[in-house]
Parts: sequence; C-alpha cells; structure tokens
Amino acid sequence: MEDSTKERVKSVFGKNADKYLKSESHAKGNDLPLLKDWLEPENTWSVLDIATGGGHVTKALAPFVGTVFSTDLTEEMLENTAKHLNAIFDNIIFVIADAESLPFLKDTFDVVVCRIAPHHFPNPEKFIEEASRVLKSNGKFILIDNIAPADSKLGEFMNKTEKLRDDSHVRCLSKDEWNHLLQVNNLVVKKSLDRKKTFAYPEWVARTTENEEQVNRVKQHLLQADKETAHYFAITKQGDDIESFMIDEWMVMCEKL
Repeated sequence: MEDSTKERVKSVFGKNADKYLKSESHAKGNDLPLLKDWLEPENTWSVLDIATGGGHVTKALAPFVGTVFSTDLTEEMLENTAKHLNAIFDNIIFVIADAESLPFLKDTFDVVVCRIAPHHFPNPEKFIEEASRVLKSNGKFILIDNIAPADSKLGEFMNKTEKLRDDSHVRCLSKDEWNHLLQVNNLVVKKSLDRKKTFAYPEWVARTTENEEQVNRVKQHLLQADKETAHYFAITKQGDDIESFMIDEWMVMCEKL
C-alpha cells in the first residue's frame, strides 16, 4: 500500500512537473515572503527543503542562507526544478529523497521546511520524526500545508475532493493531529498562522486530472455539497460551472528542544 502510494506520487508529479513550477497557488502564495520574515535567516545556515516540488521554498530562501538542500521523491520534478534554479543560484544541492526516510545524518540542518506536500505522505508521523532528527538542537522547522477542518464531516468532504482530483493525495491532517506529532517529536510551536486559500477551480482541477470523466467526478462532488459544506468551502458557481472554492491552510514554525 505504502509503496504504491509513493509510486502514484512519482507518477502524478513526474507528469505535471512544469505545472507545479508555474502554479499560481504554489509560486505566489502569501506564505512565501513570510519564510524570511519568520526565520530571519543567516548566511551561514544550512537549510533542508523537503518535497520541494517546483522549488518555491528553495528559491525564497537561497539568497539569504549558506546552502539549501532541495529534495523531492520525484526525479523528473527535481530535474525540472534544478534546470530553472541552477541558472539563478550556485548554493543549491538537489537530492532525490523520501520525506519519511531522509538520507542525512542527525543534527545536520539549521532549518527544515516542508510546504504544501505532507498531504501526499503515507506516514506523516515518520515525516515529522525525520524532520526533527535531522534538525539541530534549537533549529527551526516550518510546516505549511492544507489542513482538514476539525469537524469530521467537513474534513471528509475536503479529503474526498482532493482524492477525486489527485490520486496521489493521501490525507490532510487537522491542526490537532499535527500539534500532537510536533509535540511528541520535541518541536515546540513558536508561531502559527491560519489562512483561507482560494483556488481558481478550472486551473486547480486541470493540474492533476487525467481525463474529462475524472474532471466531472470532482465537479459533481462539489455541486452536491450541502448548504453548510458549500458555505464553509465558499464554493462559487456560475450556472453548473464551479468558479472557485476555498480551503484551510496552516503555517507553523517550531523550534527543536
């Protein structure tokens, strides 16, 4: 099950590498400028960017630190990102790596960041354990991801929406679940931010769907939302077409004890 999930991740992201590089929600999120503001980076730091995707975290931090190790499970994705970023920076090392089994020694990095990726991880507890392991004492860890609402019905609706669109999706955790994993791995929350993230539906659904039948399944699922669910996710429609909807995202910075 776990191996097949990771193979699906590699398949989906390998085929859509350039879409993620150019995706508005990934490349221009309001959270990216906050990385520098929150971290106050130093030019001697070694940073690990887990599941870099289109390299947006790496690009945001590379000008201000010593070295960024930019990692991803998907070789095609990483090659595409390296092609773009190597033309700009000379302090990035690209490494094919599994977020749940990182190929680095303990206490290696001053900063570890993972953005809009953990909902693809089959074992988020292993990911947090690994992030803490490779982080130096007093080092900083930033997690940014879509999260499930605390209400279980809304959480199930959100996760089904994501799974219908993207077969590599595993599950968005709730804040309570993330806080538990952080706590048991000696990662103390220092700062956090909740925000609503709006997706332009046509671009969002086209990013990972493979055919019109799949697109229609996502659309019908959203159209069938009850009044409470449609209100929570701010589903906007024009006739039978969906224009946009909104999900919860959480950004948290921790310090390792």
